[in-house]
Amino acid sequence: MKKRWLIAVMAVLLLVGCGQEETKKVESTETEQSASENIEFPMTLTDAVGEEVTLEAAPEKIISMIPSNTEILFALGLNEEIIGVNDFESYPEEALEKEKIGGMEFNVEKILSLDPDIVFAHESIVGMAEAGLQQLRDSNILVYVVSDAKDFDETYTTIEEMGRATGKLKEAQKIVEDMKVKVEDIQQKVQKVESKKTVFVETSDVPEIYTTGNGTFMQEILNMLNATNIMEDQEGWVKIDPEEIVSRNPDVMLITYDYVEGIVEQVKQRDGFDTVTAIQNDTVIQVNEDTTSRQGPRLVEGLEEVAKAIYPEAFSE
Repeated sequence: MKKRWLIAVMAVLLLVGCGQEETKKVESTETEQSASENIEFPMTLTDAVGEEVTLEAAPEKIISMIPSNTEILFALGLNEEIIGVNDFESYPEEALEKEKIGGMEFNVEKILSLDPDIVFAHESIVGMAEAGLQQLRDSNILVYVVSDAKDFDETYTTIEEMGRATGKLKEAQKIVEDMKVKVEDIQQKVQKVESKKTVFVETSDVPEIYTTGNGTFMQEILNMLNATNIMEDQEGWVKIDPEEIVSRNPDVMLITYDYVEGIVEQVKQRDGFDTVTAIQNDTVIQVNEDTTSRQGPRLVEGLEEVAKAIYPEAFSE
């Protein structure tokens, strides 16, 4: 199931007012807010696809349609308010106990039966889910489409936007502040390394090996960590032949999936890979797919895990 989720997401990836009248209007593209900002309802927000969403009060019944949204909502302390989540949830454990509303193909009838105050959708699924989302809107269900963040700054904005929509802005700002402190600490450590390493990121196994090129979240992570993505000359998610991996000869190979048992050893044993520096130096390392890709608070954990995989010497003290 996880592989089907990964492939579906990759397929999608390959494929906005101002002023104040009776309601307070806030643009979703705002990047910074004062810590002393007061949240007032009713409130009108503009989501990632330009739809205005008016909340009369802080929502008491929330549905999350994608795991990254779920992680943010739980981090904001909204366990009691969350009534429905995606079928592929894995964190936190409390999410596993919530009603399931489907995967990439969500169950509209199930969502309607739960009668939520708001549904948090995601920009990455709009292409295949627009009809269902419109059906929810036509049934007077509030749908807020969260932006598909491409880097840490956009993730910070997303967390604050969801905090604002749920009346939890101060909590959201604290999460962002803590993330920034941790990110700075990690970056300071890796900036001390003497030799910049080249990295190959593998997101699926043979026979169709996919990797992440320029414009992806992993590219952003590698840039932040003073490492070079050997596929940064390609855009987005890229299918690659094993021979090209060998030719580009990365210092480190990161495996970001876990649906293949013993995948690290299997990679090491691929024909012709014995000449690859990462194989010779035993630096084929599996990292957590969720923390390195979900646009939420745990991205900092993923950043640190990748940093330690590439530059373990920077964290030896």
